[in-house]
Amino acid sequence: MPEVRRAAERFHTVGDGVQTWHSFSYGVHYDPEQIGFGPVMAINTEHIAPGGGYDTHRHADVEIVTWVLQGVLRHEDSTGQAGLVRPGTAQRLSAGTGVEHSERNASTDEPLVFVQMMLRSDHDGPPEYAQVDVDPAPGRLTPTVDVHAAGQLFVVWLDPGQRVTVPAAHRSLVIVTSGALSSGGVDLEAGDELRSTGEGEHVLAAHGPASALVWQLD
Repeated sequence: MPEVRRAAERFHTVGDGVQTWHSFSYGVHYDPEQIGFGPVMAINTEHIAPGGGYDTHRHADVEIVTWVLQGVLRHEDSTGQAGLVRPGTAQRLSAGTGVEHSERNASTDEPLVFVQMMLRSDHDGPPEYAQVDVDPAPGRLTPTVDVHAAGQLFVVWLDPGQRVTVPAAHRSLVIVTSGALSSGGVDLEAGDELRSTGEGEHVLAAHGPASALVWQLD
């Protein structure tokens, strides 16, 4: 049966101007039952106060995929990339042999909310950066940025009463980012996740306006 991970069950970290909700073991939080799903190692929902964020820090051997829900993210990294990431843009940083980056709220007035996901990477060379603007049609799974990992990320927006079929995959991971959905009789709200292994295709149905990130994983 699919596993449901509720928003209220996620680990919670509070820092200086930062609050993070973790789906899997991360930092000081450890649960041997929650260490990953296929190649996905982390799903962190970050709430950053105006002017706040993360100063330069290092990663290696991971794919870092970022999807902004609210506000504007200012990104800088040691590959020379620097810029702003807004809702509707999918960002991928392949850390490879090692990369340093910083992530901060670009606004001094508005909050920033983004989902950051990390996957085990197949990329063992110098770090790489990619950014894709996504323009999805309601009711369709729209591909986002490619990753050097055994999976593909889609985004879906649904109007009230709309449905979309998620094709069969070895593993499927649905992250509800807004509104409320149901799948197979299970109701899901923002921050909830549905994790399926070998379950075949499944349908997402919206009760009202809703959106979700969908990983199809090998």
